[in-house]
Amino acid sequence: MIREVAQLSPEDFEALVELLIAVVDDGASIGFLPPLSRAAAAAYWTQVLEPGTVLLVAHDADDRLVGSVQLHLAQRPNARHRAEVTRLMVHPVARRRGLGRRLMLALEHVAQREGRSLLVLDTRSGDPSNALYQQLGYLEAGRIPRYARSASGQLDGTVFYYKER
Repeated sequence: MIREVAQLSPEDFEALVELLIAVVDDGASIGFLPPLSRAAAAAYWTQVLEPGTVLLVAHDADDRLVGSVQLHLAQRPNARHRAEVTRLMVHPVARRRGLGRRLMLALEHVAQREGRSLLVLDTRSGDPSNALYQQLGYLEAGRIPRYARSASGQLDGTVFYYKER
């Protein structure tokens, strides 16, 4: 089940802290490096639900929170037609079941509801997420080499994508 979160319950907050730690420890390139402390993960989630941010979460059949994605709605008057997709996360134990795709489709529905006709995102070059975004119709806008540091210390490139609706 995927739902939009307006306010984090204590249960969701703790589950999101665990999700963030798990995906970072598994090597996800979402702005953090392992080992990610509980305090740093909690601090991140404390500030996520600011105005203009839509958070979607996904629960499995046992009602465990196993995924999330964010949509940052541009707020400037000349940008209210676009939004940025950020931090698509699927817990390592829940991967390869189509959850990332379902989260993205739900997010696109929210974007449409909010009148956003242009979505942008970036992801690490070579990650499996590239194939997902391409399958969903996102087009490559460009690449930047040595964009973000990985856990190994290597500087990885990033790929920017966009989708018009």
